[in-house]
Amino acid sequence: MKINLLVQFLALIDELRGRDETTAEFERLLLLYGFDYYGLIQAPKPVESPTNLLLAGRWPKGWPETYLRKRYMQVDPTIRYLGHAQAGFRWRDTLGAFRLSPHRKRMERMMVDARHNGLEDGYMFPVHGRRGLIGSLSLGGKPVELESVEIGLFDGIARRLYWKLIQAADPEEAARLSAVVDVELTRREMEALSLLAEGMTSHDIGRVLGISSHTVDWYMNGIQEKLGARNRHHAIAIAFRLGLVS
Repeated sequence: MKINLLVQFLALIDELRGRDETTAEFERLLLLYGFDYYGLIQAPKPVESPTNLLLAGRWPKGWPETYLRKRYMQVDPTIRYLGHAQAGFRWRDTLGAFRLSPHRKRMERMMVDARHNGLEDGYMFPVHGRRGLIGSLSLGGKPVELESVEIGLFDGIARRLYWKLIQAADPEEAARLSAVVDVELTRREMEALSLLAEGMTSHDIGRVLGISSHTVDWYMNGIQEKLGARNRHHAIAIAFRLGLVS
């Protein structure tokens, strides 16, 4: 049974040596499972390009360039859904969560464009750390039917694979992500805090995140309260000390 392949990979992953051997074995697993493409990505800041944060992956030729040129990152329903997901989910199921979104038409165009590029359907698995969402594993190509137990096993593989490859690529970043932090910020608060640390005003942050400056101020008040900060500058100083921003 295919499910045994997942169990075997989970048992094997700690014995694999280095990035190259780990990714080679993982790609062999995906080939046997019927997935043509994948991407293991660190969670980006709202203004960062996902291509700079790719730990491992293989996409259809030209698709990453198309994705960036058409700014699909801003409307990608799988990315938007990822921010709230606690477990793996199927790409095609995400559009239903955004029926009333003003970006619905662009989302649909993006999904059609993806299918024309060989990404007919797929799955995404969030990777969470002490600071919330820290990365994701995306699998795609021709439609593959996964049972719930297989999705659960791929969730486990995504976490193990992420930590193994981030440790190999950037031990300091791995240590920062795994460090204990008592402050729990929401995804939106983390995004706003990261942009604040880059010197942006409420107006700038609102423009990047697609929200009003008043909403940004609301998030900032919550951040300052959680961090025990006197003002925004103090919040940034505390955030750097805790490793919430870098």
